Amino acid sequence: MQITDTAAIVTGGASGLGGATTAALAAKGARVFALDLAASIEKAEQLDGVTYVEADVTVADQVRSAVEHAAGSGVPLRTVVNCAGIGPSARILSRKGAHDLDLFRKVVEINLIGTFNVVTLAAEAIAKTEPLADDARGVIINTASAAAYDGQIGQVAYAASKGGIVGMNLPAARDLASQGIRVMTIAPGIIDTPMLATVSDEFRAGLAAGIPFPKRLGRPDEFAQLALGIVEHDYLNGEVIRMDGSLRMAPR
Repeated sequence: MQITDTAAIVTGGASGLGGATTAALAAKGARVFALDLAASIEKAEQLDGVTYVEADVTVADQVRSAVEHAAGSGVPLRTVVNCAGIGPSARILSRKGAHDLDLFRKVVEINLIGTFNVVTLAAEAIAKTEPLADDARGVIINTASAAAYDGQIGQVAYAASKGGIVGMNLPAARDLASQGIRVMTIAPGIIDTPMLATVSDEFRAGLAAGIPFPKRLGRPDEFAQLALGIVEHDYLNGEVIRMDGSLRMAPR
């Protein structure tokens, strides 16, 4: 599927994995609608071909409005990449006591339910576009994590939310096959995003040392490169791709 002269939605599109994907799609000629919270959009570099839309992925009306904006842009909405998410750390039991239920609920609400919300509303819009070859209409790419398989100590909420995205992938692809919409998921390992900007070089080197090969942190542009490859490869569907340098995370 070609990217040029189509519309694309990227959630969490103002920074990190989403920011890199937004830039890559725009560079390929897509009209990109980057959904994010206001604070993130204020810090984002303004790029040609990108419209930044304030939207909380957990709020249906906000997502619906953003999807309608993209679908009415004058070019067909073909691509959605879900990158919005959070990753706080907390153990089930710690010195502070039991894991806060509201925190667990918030992580699942944003990472899993927010992703499902965007998938559902965007698929509804993509299904109304004119079909291409093989009756294809578009592709949705979700973001899981290596933690979906190898969740570490303190990642119970995050791992559960990302495991839900992995579990959703195949049935979503099957549900949307009749509409000509593919569904794929990328499960990144340790990526050098702004969340790691505050840690020491020593700590970053320790993270990199645990990766079999290449012995370095992944880059957001590599995630974006993979996302674009999935968009353009029409026979990829219903699969989760780990992008982690063959990392299998230790307990801590």
